Amino acid sequence: MEWENQTIPVEFFLKGLSGYPRLELLFYVLILIMYVVILLSNGTLILISILDSHLHTPMYFFLGNLSFLDICYTTTSIPPMVVTFLSERKTISFSGCAAQMFLGLAMGTTECVLLGMMAFDRYVAICSPLRYSVIMSKDSYVPMAAVSWIIGVVNSVVQTALVMQLPFCRNNVINHFSCEILAVMKLACADISGNEFIMPVATALFNLMPLLLIVISYSFIISSILKIRTSESRSKAFSTCSAHLTVVIIFYGTILFMYMKPKSKEALNPDGMDATDKLISMFYWVVTPMMNPLIYSLRNNDVKGAVTHLFNKRFFSK
Repeated sequence: MEWENQTIPVEFFLKGLSGYPRLELLFYVLILIMYVVILLSNGTLILISILDSHLHTPMYFFLGNLSFLDICYTTTSIPPMVVTFLSERKTISFSGCAAQMFLGLAMGTTECVLLGMMAFDRYVAICSPLRYSVIMSKDSYVPMAAVSWIIGVVNSVVQTALVMQLPFCRNNVINHFSCEILAVMKLACADISGNEFIMPVATALFNLMPLLLIVISYSFIISSILKIRTSESRSKAFSTCSAHLTVVIIFYGTILFMYMKPKSKEALNPDGMDATDKLISMFYWVVTPMMNPLIYSLRNNDVKGAVTHLFNKRFFSK
């Protein structure tokens, strides 16, 4: 019993899908393919938004930030995850776990705030088009993006520090694919009521407040679109927002299900995380960043036009 009361240096064991070697191999192949798609699609979108002068607008500046964020976000979790799938020693050091937690939480929080900023941009574009260039000038949208990153980093520093200063004793098995903050917090052999109070507060401030901004913005946007007389103009106005709205629904749908659902008694147990929770978290980590650039590319004539223009300029200019 004395052993359990000691705080010792820990090397966390990532349980993941241990015991299902065939399933691990399948996920290894699928996730690796999706990671390559994430790098190529998001990287291409960033490159296009830089090279094509027609895309030098606030919307595509935010979109470039979102693509860069998705690359960073997946890079913090996917490479270590696929390595552990094929490794017999599925461990991660204490410092490595802290770094993974910090980067993952920082990127996730930043994306929440950034999506809120993008909703405000769409609101101004639809509801105040004549004042758009004044309100969304470079002096406005660059600080807006910077604030999104700062909020993400600050929130992550605070929450990661609070979790990693907890004492971790005998149980060092994380029932997850990576160092997800909730899974790590449950391993602490100390009172975590303070952490459990701060996390919902941070979630409300940095996840739900941007969502509220998105809901309010789209309420005004939909109201303005419905006042447009011709169906063609209404369709054109809505098409400028549909990609962002689709991304918001997918992103917030998974994150709210993960962090805001009621906790059962089994969920409070470190070993209580079921396969559904793990697959949902994987969807959040991998599928959403992969779909973001595809949604914006397939549902956006500006992006498709920029790709065609750059392709023709590259191969047919001579």
